[in-house]
Amino acid sequence: MRKAVLGVLGFCLMALRPAAGQTPQQVPLPEDYREVVQYLSGRASDFSGGVLKINVPRNDLEITVKGEALPTAFGFGGWIALTKGDGGKDLLMGDLVLLQEEVNPVLSSFLENGLEVTALHNHFFWDEPRLFFMHVHGMGMAADLARRIKPGLELIGVAPGATPAAPPAASGPAPSAGALDTAQLAKIVGREGASMGPVYKITAGRDDIGLMDMGARIGSRMGLNSWAAFYGTDADAAVAGDIAMREDEVEPALKALRSNGLDVVALHQHMIQLRPVVMFVHYWGRGPAAKLAKGFRAALDVTVNAEPRR
Repeated sequence: MRKAVLGVLGFCLMALRPAAGQTPQQVPLPEDYREVVQYLSGRASDFSGGVLKINVPRNDLEITVKGEALPTAFGFGGWIALTKGDGGKDLLMGDLVLLQEEVNPVLSSFLENGLEVTALHNHFFWDEPRLFFMHVHGMGMAADLARRIKPGLELIGVAPGATPAAPPAASGPAPSAGALDTAQLAKIVGREGASMGPVYKITAGRDDIGLMDMGARIGSRMGLNSWAAFYGTDADAAVAGDIAMREDEVEPALKALRSNGLDVVALHQHMIQLRPVVMFVHYWGRGPAAKLAKGFRAALDVTVNAEPRR
């Protein structure tokens, strides 16, 4: 598989893409959300389905898995999201990508500012530099949530002891956006995806769970989804992703992934004190793209998903 350097815009494109078959909602950004974006240094963001999503990509790092350089859109982007809950207050949720040296400074900042850290885990094995993913949760007025989270966000990339790599020089031609037969992948999985440069991502929401938090609906844009990101060529590709599961779906999903040759790299929750309990499994695989897609489809087929399949 040919190597590629990090794409500066890769993760931003991933977060801004609408779900397959949908068009972005042309809804003006509410004034309080406009102020949040401005306060957080104008980070790339979008507003759709009542959710403001703000990107926190790690395009400052050169990241490899098993020695292969991979673009940000493959799974090295972070985000925070806000949506309205009870009493005009906002629910904040996020998933942030941190170097191991950054974990505790960022965690302390969130706790000191009244935010909850609900999970800390890996998404990969054999990643260099070593990365961890931190889930954050809060409830309050939008401007106050922005004030509380900003100090932690400002530690990312500059925390004491952190040594992020400089963007690398190109080591060879990156695979083009057409290097993968995306139509074939969509047919196998039964859902359309979105291309972000050389990465093709398919997302399946879990709206069937009907998860609520403080009056706010937790949907796909707030992180309740299953996904697969494909990178490489039809003959030699990598896949990484996440399967959202009810508790009774965990073992069938694990068996489906392993029986199709995909490596399980983490099993955990993203949220606490919510019912029903939702678990997430992160997986990784390398091989022919069609075979990897069949493994992802197998895991989807043993979980309940609200979205229709072809």
